[in-house]
Formats: sequence, C-alpha cells, structure tokens
Amino acid sequence: MTAPTLAERWRSARPAVAGLHLDSGACSRQSLAAIDAAARHAVHEAEVGGYVALEAAAPVLDAARAAVAALTGLDASHVVFTSGSNIGLDLLLGSWTAPRTVACLPGEYGPNLAIMAGNDFQVRALPADGAGRLDVDAAERALADDPPALVHLTPLGSHRGLAQPLTEMTEVCRTLGIPLVVDAAQALGHLDCAVAPDAIYSSSRKWLAGPRGVGVLALRPAFAQRLRPRLPPAEWGLPMSVVDKLGQGESNAAARVGFAVAVGEHLALDPAQIRQELAAIGRLTRAALADVPGWRVVEPADEPSAITTLEPLDGADPERVRSWLIANRGMVTTFAGAARAPFEMTAPVLRLSPHVDTVADDLALFAAALADATKQAS
Repeated sequence: MTAPTLAERWRSARPAVAGLHLDSGACSRQSLAAIDAAARHAVHEAEVGGYVALEAAAPVLDAARAAVAALTGLDASHVVFTSGSNIGLDLLLGSWTAPRTVACLPGEYGPNLAIMAGNDFQVRALPADGAGRLDVDAAERALADDPPALVHLTPLGSHRGLAQPLTEMTEVCRTLGIPLVVDAAQALGHLDCAVAPDAIYSSSRKWLAGPRGVGVLALRPAFAQRLRPRLPPAEWGLPMSVVDKLGQGESNAAARVGFAVAVGEHLALDPAQIRQELAAIGRLTRAALADVPGWRVVEPADEPSAITTLEPLDGADPERVRSWLIANRGMVTTFAGAARAPFEMTAPVLRLSPHVDTVADDLALFAAALADATKQAS
C-alpha cells in the first residue's frame, strides 16, 4: 500500500469542503483536530473557570511559541500572542521610541501603511523593479546613504504572489544596523521565514490554517529592549518585561489553543515539503489559467508561491465574478481592490490562493467556471 500524499493527508484531516476552496491567502481551512482543541478548551473554561483553564493550557501555548520560534529563527521567550497581524504591527510601532521613519516597498499593504501613518511614521519607498520586486543592491545603497529608523518588508504581498528576497534583505539590514520588521501574514507557513529578523508578525488563519482572531509577534531580545509599550506607563515602575506588556489584555484562549494545534500540525507535515508543494501548486494554477479569455496571469509562471493574481483585460468586474463563482459554483477566491496596495495597484484583481490539497482537476474545473463567470457577471 502506498503512503498517502501530502494533499491526501491535508484533505483527510479536515471537514469535507463545500465546493472548491481557493482562498487560503484570506482564510484557510482548519483541521478537525484544531477545531476540537479549541472546543475542548472552551468546555474546560465552563467546567473549571477561564483562568484555571488558561493555566492548564500553558504547556500547549508554550509549544505554540516554540513552533513559531522554529519557523522564524527567533526565541520562544519573545513570541507574543496577538489577535492578528494588524494589531501586531500597531503594538510594535506604537512602542517605538526612536525617530519614526520607515522604508518599505511601493507595493506595501494598504492597512499597514494606514497603521504607519496612524503612528506618525514618515514612509519612504525602497527601490523595486518593474514587477514590484525589491532591488536588493539598490536598496542597500539607498539605506546606507540615508538610513531610516526601521525597514519594513512584506515578503509576500496580499495583492500579488511575488516572493521578495527576505534572506538577502535581512543580511543587508543586519550589516547596516537597521532593524528589519517583517510582515509574514502571507509568508509564514508559505515561504521560508526562519531568518531571525528584528521583529516578525503574522496571523493564524492563512497558510498555517489556524483559527481566526489569533496572531503572533516575535522579537529579537535586543530589539525588544528598544521598545517602550504605552501601557502600563513606564514611570509606574511595574515589574513587567516588554514581552509581558505587549502580551497583556483580553484574549480568546480557546482560539490560541486551536492555533497551537494547527502550527504543530504544520511542523509535523514538514514545512519544507509544504513550501515545495505550494510552489508547485502555484505553477500548476498559473498554467491552468493562462489561456482563460479576458484575464491575464500577473505572476511569472515559475514564481515560488501558491498565490496567483488575475488581472481583467476586457472589462470583467473581479468583485462580481467572485460573487458569481461563490453563488453558482461554490468556488471561493479573493476580490482584491486597489486599496490593498494603494501606491502600486491601479485596478481590482481576482486572487487565487490554493493550499496543498488542491489538484489539477480542481484547477481545470475552476478555469471552466471562470470562463462562465466572466460571461455571466461582466
């Protein structure tokens, strides 16, 4: 008997999908084990009280921190749970005490730019080529000539499946002594993020397939010491570490337990193999959709990511097409408006982000459905 494939293992661990799910870049499908773990913790809270149940779950949450540390190259003692990626960035920038200047790519995620503006950061653009990929050599020269206080890099964007040179940029920033902050919302569990940046934040619900409402912020210890969280006020002199201050507040402990199971499952399946399979699925997706009338595949065919972006050519409305696909075929994708990358996007797009359980027949069905949707919804 042959061993089950990665796709078969992934699929069998989850509830049967009602249609076709091609939207892991937005919210992936949780496993039965992750769902059960969260539910069991909620039951335990009702049995013994929320704080007693939280104390009992401490080893599980510590294991989740250790797993995140393994995926980021950082230390588990400096992994903070949050409620999502946005709050992770806001916590970090709000705690920064040095000059508030940050360099990022022109295609930076719109909500990130809003958080930077809300924290009074002046943003400057990193050099990129015509496709939007970071020009590392030009960036090194620009940063050396006029260093910002922080560099912010999103290795894989929300609006396009273009993998950025994270390892190379980490080395540049380390050489120049400029702290690097990484938005790994799309990258963690998808690309290799074990580069030990100064700070990295992500969410649970995308490629790691955990629950909604959970995120993580991981810090290098030396960088953490440069932060001054707003609450509680430093002048109170309370015996709390930076990590403790960043992690305080109300939380959905059951969801964090579910995330612990999800990230544990990810490690058990072999992250390197998952990355390879996601890259292969991206190539397969782009090949399947290359000739669908009315659409252009944005990414290079061999881009090492599972995200495929479709740009309308003849007036198709990506938002209406997405809605038609859900209503008529049960196929879930993402509509990405220009606000996702306001300094790079000029028009909305349709995004596909299949996980490792997607096979060639799924993509052939989707290509045919997309052709129908384009006719019906345009």
